Amino acid sequence: MRWLDHIPKIWKRAYVLICVWYAINFAISTFFEWKLRRPFSYVLWNGLYLWEALCILILLIFLYSHWLFRFRPVTQVIGHAVGIVTFFLLMGTLSYYFTDYMDGLVYFENWKEFMVELLNWDALRFYDQYIITVAVYYVISYFQGLQRKESEKTELILKNKEMEISLLKSQINPHFLFNTLNSISTLMHTSKDQARRVITQLSDIFRYALDSHSGRLVKLAEEVDFIESYIRIQQVRFGERLKFEKEIDPACLELSIPPMILQPLVENSVKYGIGPKEEGGTITLRIRRELNGVYFEVSDNGLGIHAKKVMDGSSSGVGMKNTDMRLKSYYGPSAALRVVVGQHGYSVSFVIPVLGSLEKPPALSEPLEKQLI
Repeated sequence: MRWLDHIPKIWKRAYVLICVWYAINFAISTFFEWKLRRPFSYVLWNGLYLWEALCILILLIFLYSHWLFRFRPVTQVIGHAVGIVTFFLLMGTLSYYFTDYMDGLVYFENWKEFMVELLNWDALRFYDQYIITVAVYYVISYFQGLQRKESEKTELILKNKEMEISLLKSQINPHFLFNTLNSISTLMHTSKDQARRVITQLSDIFRYALDSHSGRLVKLAEEVDFIESYIRIQQVRFGERLKFEKEIDPACLELSIPPMILQPLVENSVKYGIGPKEEGGTITLRIRRELNGVYFEVSDNGLGIHAKKVMDGSSSGVGMKNTDMRLKSYYGPSAALRVVVGQHGYSVSFVIPVLGSLEKPPALSEPLEKQLI
């Protein structure tokens, strides 16, 4: 009987409730027939036997409906039309057996006459029994379908969340960690104080990255602090060859954004724009309010189109693709990255919708914060 454990509880309950409902109907109709028309005990037994047969047929109707459900709607309608006729013949024949046949009316003409009489009124009762059972099946199947879709949607959200965490984990390039540890090792022999500062900045970066796995949005001010720590560590390696400017509207610092959205853009500027350039260059982070949202841009005056790997959106690294996917996941297709490559550097920009108090653009005279690291 282990197969019963695999049947969902809702189907067991539905079957029991239908059988109980018809038990009440049969009990009432049989009682009045016994009391008013035929006061014989076999009438009560006949009612019990018919109810037991009906319960068995209800189970078969469920199975039959489940089998038909895999076909097209037209096929299902035709199948149930055949099912109604078959059900009527079965229940009508059983009724004939427990009444006329047991009274000696055993010939085909007797059965035919009995079935014709059933068509007048009792046939509706049989049709209702079949239709109600089928209706219960389809109602349960419909709500199970909705529940299954909701479950699949929830599962998809969880998978997206897992992907998000995976993407965040991949944001910190292993080469960055390797180079930073080498820089710390070198600094230990030249400047222990600076080595300690780099270790502190590195720990801040990894703490921020780990906290980002919680899935919460962060304030733009936190993201900017993270970028500054990242740049300072890179400056230990590149020295004066790497400069960083930021032009940020102070009113935007309270904006909530997905964590580590800007880091891959800055990293690619360092790796493909400034790093390979002999004289180095400057990375600029611009954030300002616009009519349609908040504008973000990371640009540099590095190698640009002459770089070994041009950031055109298709040949970009994993970090850039991850950022593009995350932005579109949070804000829709309009938030996708826009990459512009020139002779003297490249820029990556995107726009996210305004939130809260950022609905109105600033006055043109409102200054932007501009700093150089």
